[in-house]
Amino acid sequence: MTAPLTPPHQPSSHGPWQTPPRWGGPGGPAGSGGSHDGGLPVSQEEPDRRADLRRAAVVALAVTVVGIGLGLLWLWLAPRVPLVSDSTAVYLHDSEGEEAIGADGTFALLGLAFGAVSAALVFLLHRRGGIALVVGLALGGLLGSVLAWRLGVWLGPDQDVVAHARAVGKGVVFDAPLQLRAKGALLAWPLAAMAVHLGLTALFGPRDPEPQWGTPPGWGAEGPVPGAGAGPAVPPAPPAGPDAGH
Repeated sequence: MTAPLTPPHQPSSHGPWQTPPRWGGPGGPAGSGGSHDGGLPVSQEEPDRRADLRRAAVVALAVTVVGIGLGLLWLWLAPRVPLVSDSTAVYLHDSEGEEAIGADGTFALLGLAFGAVSAALVFLLHRRGGIALVVGLALGGLLGSVLAWRLGVWLGPDQDVVAHARAVGKGVVFDAPLQLRAKGALLAWPLAAMAVHLGLTALFGPRDPEPQWGTPPGWGAEGPVPGAGAGPAVPPAPPAGPDAGH
């Protein structure tokens, strides 16, 4: 009797239904050069996240500083509200004027323009999307709007209306303090920036590459290769001689 070539308690390492021990593992075809167990590529999330946060911080700071330009433009373009005093009280010189509403509208329109331009510049510089970059752009737009608002009020006409009326005298028309009554105009810049940046990213941004997975031995791009996974042929047992039964 001839002994079996493969002990029954040890499966053959060349069986067609077994995965080679090195496939997908460290040093295997799919994971050589640095991979986690299971054949997945080494994660770059931590370095990428830090780079995204740095870019977002720089964008937020730069956009906030640009708010100075918005404040100066608002101070220059916003219509003035004329006031007049009769030595006892201060009145609107034109009670039917819409200058106060015009100041809010001017700020909102400038915020929309600054948001669109800042989003386009950020996209042209980075050519990528990402939640961190969008959040940095929106945060910078909000901070820039607040800076522009406070700067325009500070550089505008005197906030002390009574003292200003006394200084100019009775019956003299003077400008009211520059005010932003509709605080929702502060959101015009960040909302426009987010919308424009997301639109540009969707239209012209790079597409994410498809994940690369390791291919097991014996498999091609379209499926298993016939005969590639089969083990070596087992040689037939030698014929029994006349002394086989002894």
